[in-house]
Amino acid sequence: MNPASPPSLDQPPARALPAELPAPSAGAATAPPSAPAPRGRLRALDGLRLLAALMVCSYHYAGRGGDIDQSWGRSPAKLFPHLAGPFSYGCLGVEIFFVISGFVICMSGWGRDLKGFVVSRATRLYPAYWAALVLVTVVLGLAGRHQVSRPDLLTNFTMLQMPAGAERVLGVCWTLWAEMRFYLLFALAVVWPGATRRRVLVFCGVWTVLALYAQSSGEAFAKTALMPEYAPFFVAGMGLYLVYRFGHDAMSWGVVAVGFLLGQREAVKANVAPAHMEVFHHRTSFGVVLVVALGFAAVAAVTLVPSVARLNWRWLTTAGALTYPFYLVHDHLGIVAIAVAVHSTPLPPLAVLLLVPLAMLVLAWLLHRLVEKPLAPRLKRVLLR
Repeated sequence: MNPASPPSLDQPPARALPAELPAPSAGAATAPPSAPAPRGRLRALDGLRLLAALMVCSYHYAGRGGDIDQSWGRSPAKLFPHLAGPFSYGCLGVEIFFVISGFVICMSGWGRDLKGFVVSRATRLYPAYWAALVLVTVVLGLAGRHQVSRPDLLTNFTMLQMPAGAERVLGVCWTLWAEMRFYLLFALAVVWPGATRRRVLVFCGVWTVLALYAQSSGEAFAKTALMPEYAPFFVAGMGLYLVYRFGHDAMSWGVVAVGFLLGQREAVKANVAPAHMEVFHHRTSFGVVLVVALGFAAVAAVTLVPSVARLNWRWLTTAGALTYPFYLVHDHLGIVAIAVAVHSTPLPPLAVLLLVPLAMLVLAWLLHRLVEKPLAPRLKRVLLR
């Protein structure tokens, strides 16, 4: 897939993940007396993030056409006739990620000042991203695959290549740009004046209304800034966090419900092709709505159902830590790995389909241990100095 190509119904670009599931920050500002204290790390939500990442990975490897056909030697629809259709719905893992991001960023920003919030995002996003950028550039160069120009490559290090109009190295960059716009809106509207339940509710309501206006008006700047196609998912995640923090109430659940009702339509619009269009697999409206609904239900279950939210399996935290570096590298490097395995080894296709994601998880663990863990604290010290 050419990283610069625009998204299409059948082959949307690779998508990115919410960056982290934070534990309550030390030294955070004291919450108002009416605000219950956060209840610790939600390990099950970490696990759900990796599950959503594997959903999207299944889509990239066997649920779409395009450059993956060349790596496999023929279409995944012919290689995996019983898997290709279900795997084509894996791209909807991104909608689940955006719901998780709304929850996590609301949790992360609560009690932080603006500088602390910005530093926490930068130290989480950039170290693994820089390492993945270099690694993917080197591997694609050695494999003789498409390379961006040197000026565009340097622009990619800012993570602002999308608004700058530069060609992308990593396919995930367009959703990193969506995440960054959400962070900016949340920082200005909630973190800067100080997070409260009322302020988050007002932000969710105002953003929803303005996003609908941007959608109907067709104004390019408004659509770019307010993201009407993604806003409902972020908003629903924030609504779920309010339920998690303050308990069940009609206003918070209303935010979640509106987010779902608007979001499922956006998901259908983006992922269901007209019957006359030739695509890899025709997703159905029912299938898309069902996957989105199950995603919403899963986020609610792992955060609000006590027996699930209290799960204390430490490997779930490790799974969550691997999700971001895994997503940064799995698409482009996985496609190269599939081509090497298919054309240079006697492994059957199904074995390759199982082993390549495992290899990408091992690479993600190395990035986490060798890059994220040592560099993130150092970057944080530099930014806070």
